[in-house]
Amino acid sequence: MLSWSDIDTVFLDMDGTLLDLHFDSHFWLTHLPRRYAEIKNIPESKARDHLKRWIDCERGTLNWYCVDYWSERLEVDVGQLKTEVRNRIAYRASATAFLAWLAEAPQRVVLVTNAHPKSLSLKIAETGLDRYFERLITTHDKGLGLPKENPAFWTALQDTEPFDPQRTLLIDDSLPVLTSARTYGIRHLITILSPDSTAPHRPASDFPGIHDFGEIMPR
Repeated sequence: MLSWSDIDTVFLDMDGTLLDLHFDSHFWLTHLPRRYAEIKNIPESKARDHLKRWIDCERGTLNWYCVDYWSERLEVDVGQLKTEVRNRIAYRASATAFLAWLAEAPQRVVLVTNAHPKSLSLKIAETGLDRYFERLITTHDKGLGLPKENPAFWTALQDTEPFDPQRTLLIDDSLPVLTSARTYGIRHLITILSPDSTAPHRPASDFPGIHDFGEIMPR
């Protein structure tokens, strides 16, 4: 699937790629509606409907990922509510073995995530994943300000983290992100077929997909 000698830069997504998407799915679909209902003293079904409508309206935008935006919009401390279920933050199977192997490989390894800095900090505190990277980049960083789904993001990224698209690998569970990267010209693209350990595996797409990082590590 991969010829590692053709790759100089590895961009890795975080949620659903290195970390189990179960934490985020549980938070947004279960924990937040329940706690929002308690805080606002409304039925949980009503809270769930409101949240789904508001969140769906922001899909594909930077606000969709922004802890500060949702804290202001909902008038609750979303960052604090995330800490209430932080025990669910976990690596995907084989992620640490892959990261440890990459740490010894010659490629430059960079985390590129849509996660808000507060979410990133929480997950670093729980997992220590920052030790595996030469650089951590969030789309909320100054000079970026666009989600990875926007092809213009990769142009902005090029200004702060120069890379050769033809010699770059991106691994991401999001098909819209991979489509955006392909539009920009990134050559090596891989998706994750099982981002959430509690959900069914995703069907194959027109991007090469893996369940386990062992599938792309040299034997």
